Amino acid sequence: MEIATAKKFRIGSVPYLNAAPLTRDLGAELVFATPSKLAEMLRRDELDAALVSITEVLLNDRYDILDSVAIASLGEVYSVFLAHKKPIAEAKEIFCDTASLTSVNLLKVLLAEKNIFPQFKPLENYAAAAEKDFVLLIGDRAIEFQRSPHTHEIFDLGIAWLELANLPFVFAVWALRRGVENRELRRELKEAKRFGMDTLDYLIETREEFDADFRRDYFEWHIQYHLGEDEKRGIAKFCELLRKHDLGPVFEPKFVS
Repeated sequence: MEIATAKKFRIGSVPYLNAAPLTRDLGAELVFATPSKLAEMLRRDELDAALVSITEVLLNDRYDILDSVAIASLGEVYSVFLAHKKPIAEAKEIFCDTASLTSVNLLKVLLAEKNIFPQFKPLENYAAAAEKDFVLLIGDRAIEFQRSPHTHEIFDLGIAWLELANLPFVFAVWALRRGVENRELRRELKEAKRFGMDTLDYLIETREEFDADFRRDYFEWHIQYHLGEDEKRGIAKFCELLRKHDLGPVFEPKFVS
């Protein structure tokens, strides 16, 4: 079923496997870009909604968050991690996937809580990741790295957050541009999630990324798509720690149904 919203509204999403259950029913005109590029497009008012890093919403007081829909984890997320060859306490500089927004800030918070304050630098390309002592990777390329032979240890940010906060971590949300009538858009985005959840077995069997056993494990274990009270408490805790470590200004999230 093609949804008219894809033609009526400008919608953006990340091109990663984890977003597939939220976007497969939104039609062919969906714009795919990295989290950092989507944030730029939102700031230029080139999109009405985007599945964007939670950091973009918390650090810019110009979006509403669609309630009940998120990309989150409770424990190992698998596709967001610091790969390190040396002990993390020895980190002086960390090279980061330039597509990342939330993951960089989450890693800064996690390390600051351990009194570790390295420099964060852009990773020139994924081919260079294997040579770095400390590298932050996200998305499908991170999955490829972890599933391939490598000499790094893996510091999974989902596990680290759960150990710190005992709460889910919300990586991405539907950010809605304020000042636009979007009741129909909100309805269609929530319907798209319901459709994706109802047809998850089809996605697991038909997507081409990786293998079916991994896709099932990833969708059913590593990634969660609900935005409820626990997830909101996780967001609030993240806000608290962003402020504590001067990574703001941080604005209170505004949720709309």
